[in-house]
Amino acid sequence: MASDPSDISPDLPITPVLGDVAAALEGHGLCVLEAPPGAGKTTAVPPYLLRHAPGPGRILMLEPRRVAARAAAERIAHLLGAQVGGLVGYTMRGARKTSPQTRIEVITEGVLTRMVQEAPDLDGVGTLIFDEFHERALQADLGLTLSLDARSALRPDLRILVMSATLDAAPIAAFLGDAPLIRAQGRAFDVQMRWANAPRTFRTVKARAQATAERVGEAWDETEGSILVFLPGKGEIAQVQAALRLPPGVQVLPLHGSLPFAQQRAVLTPSGARRVILATAIAETSLTVPDVRVVVDGGQARRARFDPATGMSRLVTERVTKAEATQRAGRAGRVAPGWAYRMWARAEEGALGPFPPPEISAADLTGLALDLALWGTPQGEGLRFLTPPPQGTLAEAQKLLFDLNLTDAKGQITAQGRRLAGIPAHPRLAHMIAAGGGAEAAALAALAEARGPIGDTADMSAALRDLLAGRAPKGDVTAAFKRLKPLSGAGRDLSSGALLALAYPDRIGLVRPGDGTRYVLSGGTGARLDPADPMVGTRLLVAATLDGDRQEALIRAALPVAEAELRALFPNRLCTQNLCRWSKRHRRIEARTQTRLGALVLSDQNWKGAGDAEIGPALLAALRDLGLGTLPWTHGARRLQARVAWLRAKGADLPDLGDETLLERLETWLLPMLAGARGLDDLGDLDLTAILSQQLSPAHRATLDRLAPASFTAPTGTRLPIDYAQDRPSVQVRLQELFGLTTHPTAGPEQVPITLHLLSPAHRPVQVTADLPGFWRSSYGDVRKDMRSRYPKHDWPENPDQAQAHRGKVRKKGAGA
Repeated sequence: MASDPSDISPDLPITPVLGDVAAALEGHGLCVLEAPPGAGKTTAVPPYLLRHAPGPGRILMLEPRRVAARAAAERIAHLLGAQVGGLVGYTMRGARKTSPQTRIEVITEGVLTRMVQEAPDLDGVGTLIFDEFHERALQADLGLTLSLDARSALRPDLRILVMSATLDAAPIAAFLGDAPLIRAQGRAFDVQMRWANAPRTFRTVKARAQATAERVGEAWDETEGSILVFLPGKGEIAQVQAALRLPPGVQVLPLHGSLPFAQQRAVLTPSGARRVILATAIAETSLTVPDVRVVVDGGQARRARFDPATGMSRLVTERVTKAEATQRAGRAGRVAPGWAYRMWARAEEGALGPFPPPEISAADLTGLALDLALWGTPQGEGLRFLTPPPQGTLAEAQKLLFDLNLTDAKGQITAQGRRLAGIPAHPRLAHMIAAGGGAEAAALAALAEARGPIGDTADMSAALRDLLAGRAPKGDVTAAFKRLKPLSGAGRDLSSGALLALAYPDRIGLVRPGDGTRYVLSGGTGARLDPADPMVGTRLLVAATLDGDRQEALIRAALPVAEAELRALFPNRLCTQNLCRWSKRHRRIEARTQTRLGALVLSDQNWKGAGDAEIGPALLAALRDLGLGTLPWTHGARRLQARVAWLRAKGADLPDLGDETLLERLETWLLPMLAGARGLDDLGDLDLTAILSQQLSPAHRATLDRLAPASFTAPTGTRLPIDYAQDRPSVQVRLQELFGLTTHPTAGPEQVPITLHLLSPAHRPVQVTADLPGFWRSSYGDVRKDMRSRYPKHDWPENPDQAQAHRGKVRKKGAGA
């Protein structure tokens, strides 16, 4: 080993603060180191601590990605003149290269979680280094939380160093109990920024890829040095690579996490030639790509988003944040002055978010929930998280664990859960491997974990056959299959679709009638197939990968399954029930006997035994949908409503019979009257006046009849309905029927005058009055002249208040002469 870190790289920007880091760990046990990308913290800090602050045990350094962990181990070993697997080693899921002599071990973040779960005292470990913590990976957050808990309870001597390239590491230091915060200056050359001339909107991914390729061409012509292009995923990398138009012989290399390591190493090894590297976010901070002097930033990042309402994760492509864009641009200034080309206009900078969200706030928390249950704290009791997990997402994850029998009703881990926790796969897939067994289950799990498409169709069948036959569709799938196959045990006599249903019981899809592309999933959400996909029309399928809209996600990977298999596989989930409901679509009451698997209706038949108890509530649902106007309202029923409303407005203590209240209380006043009704047509015989009257007690009816009578009796004996729809009640009455009446009729507790709409013998309006005696004395004379000329056969006395009221053409001798 080199005698001093300065022998490794004396001019690294991190070198001046290495002693401070070691002293902080010696004195406090906790420390935060903030250093920008390229400062050398990944390669310089572990060797320095090994020599100058050794303490007992190994140094474990966590990296967020497999390629970064392996590259860091190789780089440190090279600088120390050692071989990987000796003094310096690495451990990641499915790959390990260490020995008893290993003192510096670079691991991926999930490995630490398993180590702490298996040995909470972390025996043999002296220092934990969380590298690139600013990326806020879920496993990094969980690993730090569990390590702090273990340190508090079992290992107070455990030293923890958090290294971050973020511009604000102070919150992390505060979270660690005001741990020492040490900042190192970076070394970066000037980077010239080149923005797009104006904001652009791309209608398709292909159009964006074409524009990015053109931007790369511009950079090639205008600059020198290798070009690093940031793109959100492998699909975009392939499209940009196909669209590039560069001079012959230019080497164009992809860089993403699922590449075989030999290809990754080729990108990370200096070549001496000018190259174009098309990379995902893996190249932002975790890796140093040599000879890069130009960055072309596509402006997008791909993140996993989990929706508790659907229980599904999906990859979404979002705009980069300011922090990500800054880190990407900084890659151009590592070795010399450089250039950064951005695919957006300068005016759009203000719309960028400051930092990417912590993964724990947006990701699927099923694995986290299982780890918490295994730790003995299902709800995270007593644990400290830098960002607490969202309770809704955590609750959804806990429900899934219970459904898979990995936890009990109290959230405590079961024997099955302990067994599955050791399988390096998502709990869904671990359950399939353990319950389904066999190489086929392991192969399905490997395919389900694959990033991006695994074939030309959503049907996984061909890819599954190829993998089992040794014809791997993708390198990372083969590695996962080899890792999982020894854990799969004996197989069961199940089809591949039934096996997949063990992992995704909530993603069993039943095709919707009339549209072979659209499916309802057993979990209650929708999904769809590409119209050109050969799986279109498959009656039942199980979706392993979904992407897109939360209400109707696109099915990217699935397998067909038979109903008989589902019935045999999930007998406890099947539910046969009689259902009577109002169908908004068909506008009718439907009584059915259905067998369901979650939200799926596997069988549906007429239910002839539906009675009043079932049909009545369905009729009420119809009325709530269609409105009370569907009922057979009569003038009498509406007038009764108006009388009650008018008197209530005057302060009377009467029940509310308004439409809004009636609609809310259908069960109380209408449901008992629906006996024998079987549909909306049977409601036509309802007597709403009588039904509403029953809502009034005898005392209420007496008050109503006394203060707001239903009718006014004219001197002729004619009963005329009173209209209470307005503020003042009113009556329409022929003028002749009021002869002899000397007092004006009133209503209500305040004796409000009833407005009289006086009519001619032909029932045409003549006059409106709220003072009949005053009308007799004043306006009647003019009305009399007009009426005598129009209706000469009718009696129009000079003194109407003393005359005899009549209905017809009665003329007494001498009257009105």
